[in-house]
Order: sequence, then C-alpha cells, then structure tokens
Amino acid sequence: MLFIILLILSGVTAFALETELGWLDRIFLYRTSGLAIWIHAVYMALRQTNQSYPFLSYGYDWLAFAHLVIATAFFGVLKDPVRNKWIVQFGRISCWMIFPLAGIAGYVRGIPIFWQLIDCSFGIFGLIPLTICYRKIEQLEKANQISSCI
Repeated sequence: MLFIILLILSGVTAFALETELGWLDRIFLYRTSGLAIWIHAVYMALRQTNQSYPFLSYGYDWLAFAHLVIATAFFGVLKDPVRNKWIVQFGRISCWMIFPLAGIAGYVRGIPIFWQLIDCSFGIFGLIPLTICYRKIEQLEKANQISSCI
C-alpha cells in the first residue's frame, strides 16, 4: 500500500510541476548552493517553456497518468499477492532500471550528478518495500504449497 500511495503522489505532483517548482524556488531564494541554483534554472526554463509552448507540458500530464496507471496495477497485489507476484517483480525491475537511465540520460542531458543521485534514490526507496513484499509473497506461496500437500 505504501508503494501505491507513493506512486500516486509522485504522479499527481507531475500535473502541477511549474507551481511546485515555483514554491521550491521561493524556498531557496537568496541561497547560493548548487541545489538552489539548479532549482532556479529548472524553474525558469519550465516557466519560459510553458509561456511559449504550453503544449509541451502535456508530456508531464502523460507522465502523471502513467504513474497512476502503474499504481492501479499494484492493487492486484493487494487482492491476490501470490497470483500477482509478477507485478512486484515488474516494480523491482523498474526500480533497477532507474540507475542506468539516470546515469546515461542524466549525463547526455547535462543533469548535475547530485540530481542524478536524487533520481537514483527513487530506485533505492522503491526497491526496499518491493523486496520486502516479494519475500513475504514467496513465504506465503510456500505456505500455500505446504497446506495444499496436507
């Protein structure tokens, strides 16, 4: 359930990205850290892009939608964890795939290393609950096999 909630929150935040970045930009106003400079640059780029080409943010809408759709799939795990174990495995594989994507695309797009590491943290923090769930599902699966033999 935690993973579903976090996927939904991650998706919903993509809808209002410019507004949220504006809040962050104001929080980091007058700071000179690399993070503050990066947030300001991203906010200004998104703001200017949205003013001139608002249709490009439609991609963020689809990103948000994808998060919501993937979260919906995980309800199958709540309903029947053994039968839908593959969904958890899919999630774990997706979390591992974050690392090469962040490293390769981050490098190509000029994303600062500290931000690539933040992106990688989503993989780590996703893997933790999914791995715990996967192991518990395997235990449940073994318990079901033992009970069906008796």
